[in-house]
Amino acid sequence: MSSRTRTRSVKTAAGVHTVRIPRQRGRRGADPFVIVVPERPSLTREALGFIGRGLWTFRRALAPTGLSMLAFLVAGLLHLIAWWSALVIAPVAAVPAVWLLVMQRRRPAHAAALAWRIGLATLATAAAVWLALAAGFGPHTGPLALLWLLILIAAQTAWLIIRPSR
Repeated sequence: MSSRTRTRSVKTAAGVHTVRIPRQRGRRGADPFVIVVPERPSLTREALGFIGRGLWTFRRALAPTGLSMLAFLVAGLLHLIAWWSALVIAPVAAVPAVWLLVMQRRRPAHAAALAWRIGLATLATAAAVWLALAAGFGPHTGPLALLWLLILIAAQTAWLIIRPSR
């Protein structure tokens, strides 16, 4: 680099490249200016930006995954803070069965609709039972992590089938 364009005494932050243009002669000689060339983003930042944009674009399609991650974190926190919360959550596992009975009495369904109702009630019951067990014993205890993964896969698959695409 030429000695005329290299900075000598000005200190800049790491990663910032500045080029000083020497004073011009004539009328503009009194106004020096500095050109700052921005640093190119790193490959890690580019990859994280790509993944973040993809997650934001498909955020509705990935709703069950986000809710499942949130349930995992909540179960872990409940286990650490108050293990007895499992006793409060356990009765919630009966709510999907009650919903199925009420819906079947009010609006009877046959064949495919009944199969979807039973499947969704079973999935919701499994999720509530998992949440109660994970809050009581911890989400990583025994086969609870595998059960969480299976519930996540089933919920995400059902969501992608049921959800209308745009």
